[in-house]
Amino acid sequence: MNRTGWNDYKWRLIHAAPQPPALHMALDEVLTDEVAARRRPPTLRVWEWSSACVVIGRFQSLRNEVDSEAAQRHDIGIVRRISGGGAMFIEPGNTITYSLYAPETLVAGMNFQESYQFMDAWVINALQELGIDVWYQPLNDIASPAGKIAGAAQTRRGGAVLHHVTMAYDIDTTRMLEVLRIGREKLSDKATQSAAKRVDPLRSQTGLARAEIIDKMIATFRNRHGLAIGRIRPEELERAQALAESKFSSDSWTGIVP
Repeated sequence: MNRTGWNDYKWRLIHAAPQPPALHMALDEVLTDEVAARRRPPTLRVWEWSSACVVIGRFQSLRNEVDSEAAQRHDIGIVRRISGGGAMFIEPGNTITYSLYAPETLVAGMNFQESYQFMDAWVINALQELGIDVWYQPLNDIASPAGKIAGAAQTRRGGAVLHHVTMAYDIDTTRMLEVLRIGREKLSDKATQSAAKRVDPLRSQTGLARAEIIDKMIATFRNRHGLAIGRIRPEELERAQALAESKFSSDSWTGIVP
């Protein structure tokens, strides 16, 4: 498989209104498949969330990762994505999430670590231009001296690669640690106040509004690789809505690894 470059494609941007978590999971599946089938050009999608949730990786144990009772108490949904990686705590307005959908030839010959670093390079550049000392931390983190900023996940299917990243703009650390079990385990031998050091929000490092950071990210991608405004096509949305209902909202999928 011959490797292609970023600028071999005419990238499209999707930045739609807030959508529910299950629909976001479904859109990732549909848009990845559309790029694989060459019915859609490679795409950058910036997510907007309509409700709080925990997103767990495809192979994670639901009960090991999430305190379902605490999630219900805080009105936080639980969804499972199609990619691997760890659990993400999502709050609307406090999270920046994006996906890249591209032909697999863009990362041909790369192992997962190489492809993570390659696909995160543009956003690291954007954050550095905002004055943050930030770097790629193997396998799938973006880190700074103050703490982790973002986590990535990736999957390859049907000849396409899906790479998505969740970044902490601001965060309710107390609520996060009540809902995520893994957070408690990692912090069990530390003082409560140390929790904030594990995930350091972009707000504290930049002083910028969330929208300003997103605008900078989009501008950086456009300057490096080209980017035209796109949209979710009606047929893509229809398929995603059906999948959100039949698959990503179902207990059988969310609990596929109990």
